[in-house]
Amino acid sequence: MVTLLGKIRKQMNGAVLDTFRYYGAKYGMNYGVAIHSIREMAAEQGTDHDLAKFLYRQQVRELQIIALWIADAGRVVGEELDFWRVGIVNSEIAEQAAQGLLCNIADIEKMLDNWCSDDDSIVAYAALLAASRSGTVGAECVERAVVQAVTNHLDNHLVAQGTIALLASIITKDRLCVERTITKLPQNRSAELITEEIKWRLEYSF
Repeated sequence: MVTLLGKIRKQMNGAVLDTFRYYGAKYGMNYGVAIHSIREMAAEQGTDHDLAKFLYRQQVRELQIIALWIADAGRVVGEELDFWRVGIVNSEIAEQAAQGLLCNIADIEKMLDNWCSDDDSIVAYAALLAASRSGTVGAECVERAVVQAVTNHLDNHLVAQGTIALLASIITKDRLCVERTITKLPQNRSAELITEEIKWRLEYSF
């Protein structure tokens, strides 16, 4: 961790920090290092699940993101998933969690069902994004989870964005599932955003 912090401090970016403050992204400590640089550090580190869990507990943005890219997805089963869920506190962490770790876990359908039923929209967003990158989630699970997420979050841009990503990812392989899912959505602002975008994509997808 000390070695990683040394690398992080060398790439501290004040301009990026100001952006985070403007958008209200909450971190205990944040050096403003660019995502591509953080991921390069993670790639150099390699998979190390125990270190990942240690880093994730730290209140440092860059260490938490590195943790999500060096954790072993094969070990994220059962109650272990709750450990990672607790740290998803903003959209950036949700996106990095989805891309770096959650899209590769074996229990992704269970996670999608549980997290889309959660009252926390950030958690639902992470699950939807992870499923969109997985390619292993079945049609029934997609329908069920999407309807639940949109029902729970009536006017939420992130949930709408995550849902669009998931449905768009399966349009070419399961168009009927996508069409069926949007007809089951409740009437609210989130559903309006999703339906408008997905209908456009369905029209121009072949």
